[in-house]
Amino acid sequence: MIPAAFEYYRPKDMAGVLSILEEHGDDARVMAGGHSLIPMMKLRMADVPHLIDLQDVEGMSGIEIGVEAIRIGAMVTQHDIIDHEPLASAAPILREAALQIADPQVRYMGTVGGNVANGDPGNDMPGLMQCLDAAFTVVGPDGERDIPARDFYEAAYMTAREDEEVLTAVTIPMPKGGYAYEKQKRKIGDYATAAAAVQIVNDGGTCASASIAMTNLSDTPIYSEAAGAALVGTSVDDAAMNAAVAAMLGDIDPTEDNRGPIAFKKHVAGVILRRAIERAWSRA
Repeated sequence: MIPAAFEYYRPKDMAGVLSILEEHGDDARVMAGGHSLIPMMKLRMADVPHLIDLQDVEGMSGIEIGVEAIRIGAMVTQHDIIDHEPLASAAPILREAALQIADPQVRYMGTVGGNVANGDPGNDMPGLMQCLDAAFTVVGPDGERDIPARDFYEAAYMTAREDEEVLTAVTIPMPKGGYAYEKQKRKIGDYATAAAAVQIVNDGGTCASASIAMTNLSDTPIYSEAAGAALVGTSVDDAAMNAAVAAMLGDIDPTEDNRGPIAFKKHVAGVILRRAIERAWSRA
């Protein structure tokens, strides 16, 4: 459990980060909290000759709550989300999800940016950000650009972020309606066997809009437009929830691993999604 030798950098600004990335190319990687990258380096599954720590880079640790949107710096930790009362009031689903990530020790160091940037299909925040229609701000040699979360994930550990770009912030339109983040895992601290993020707007007893995404059931998080559409215009009764679950099951593509065979994962996905829909509707 000892990583290969590497050079360690701790620049003070983004210009310094980009300079190192430009100098060393594919041999350089940035690190936020380190809970994904460091274990991979220790297992020699990742060889990173030049490691860039973002801890001292200014301007990446703030939470801004506006009238129409929320902006979260990439270095904001899961604990910061849990502990931020105005954020919990504006977007309570963020706290609900953060409380289910790993354990307190990890949440004190694990960052939002690190959770969404590396493309791990087991991470909790990517699916949640797709549900919330978030956008990721990345900065590179050619400047800054925003990438919708629903377009960001291409395959396991492959994203729309270029190697020389750094994810600096997440912007979320102000959430509306009821919410739920439901997760099933084998033990405390484990990745989800299945997890569901749901946002629902209730207009006089009828579902006016619904957004649904699930985690760790394919090579990428799955935002299912069809699952949300199955609820719209209904009273979110059994038939509507069954249709939403069926639509999601048609979109996911789980593989067999130590969390169970494919049939089991699909069953768990259906149970978890139904629970999330019921809870979100009860809060709408």
